[in-house]
Amino acid sequence: MLFFNKKSLEKTKLNFFSKIQTLFSKKQDNLDNLLDKLENILLSADFGTKTTIKIINNIEQTIKNNNLNIDKIEYLYSILKEEINKIFIKKKYDIIPIYQKIKMSNNPYVIMMIGVNGVGKTTTIGKLAFILKQQGLKLIIGAADTFRAAAINQLEIWTKQIGIPIIKKKNSDPASVAYDTLQSAISKKMDAVLIDTAGRLQNRIGLMEELSKINRVMKKVIPNAPHEIMLILDANIGQNTFEQVRSFSSFVKISSIIITKLEGTAKGGVLIGIIDQFNIPIQYIGIGEKINDLKEFNQKEFIDSFFYIKS
Repeated sequence: MLFFNKKSLEKTKLNFFSKIQTLFSKKQDNLDNLLDKLENILLSADFGTKTTIKIINNIEQTIKNNNLNIDKIEYLYSILKEEINKIFIKKKYDIIPIYQKIKMSNNPYVIMMIGVNGVGKTTTIGKLAFILKQQGLKLIIGAADTFRAAAINQLEIWTKQIGIPIIKKKNSDPASVAYDTLQSAISKKMDAVLIDTAGRLQNRIGLMEELSKINRVMKKVIPNAPHEIMLILDANIGQNTFEQVRSFSSFVKISSIIITKLEGTAKGGVLIGIIDQFNIPIQYIGIGEKINDLKEFNQKEFIDSFFYIKS
């Protein structure tokens, strides 16, 4: 069964490989020209400069070492696909689904959700809660983004729809919300806790202090909390995702990443660049607005969807 439908990545696939097909529809003068054009295609798909240069250099060596005919598009497809696969293999890309970790845990499993405002963080938390409940898990949400009333209200709507409890306090200390949420999780024997947090990267010092305080307070209740820190990114912002990963990584240890709004962008190559440059696994991808539009990320299906061509 597919984790996501190929049509969900249609914009990325059509933009990416239609450009490659166009590139190879005409006879190339030489290898250098071909690689220059391919480099521009990868950059336009937001693979990132470092990852793009690595892929181009490896393709050039493969073509030269094997004396391949650059006029045959099937060579490029196979070489490019192999190079992308190598990134996953080299990074030992393997991730245990969150719900499996929760089921193996003795204490309430605490997941802190981070990300800048506007990336779909609140909606994603609701979707993740829905996934966990479908797995038969008992969970609670802590609305620790306390200074955004809209975020709290939105989370409340999600929790009512899913049928799970929420701890909320408007205009309150985020750490106190996290503390109360963990206390409630223990008393009610919850399996998992999702903690929403603020995302004001323009005030990095304040954000760092806030997240550090939340961590310290949670450890008073559950010593090894949080068990996971999940960063949420918006696929539409392209290269800015790299800067967001760098910024958050500078003061918290990110366990995994969720990339949202992937169905609305033609730049899905950003996933490859993030995995290559930061070695942080992608846990889920968002491919729509519906409650079941958060899907487990599967590297093989993701890559195959790029290279899938209707016969």
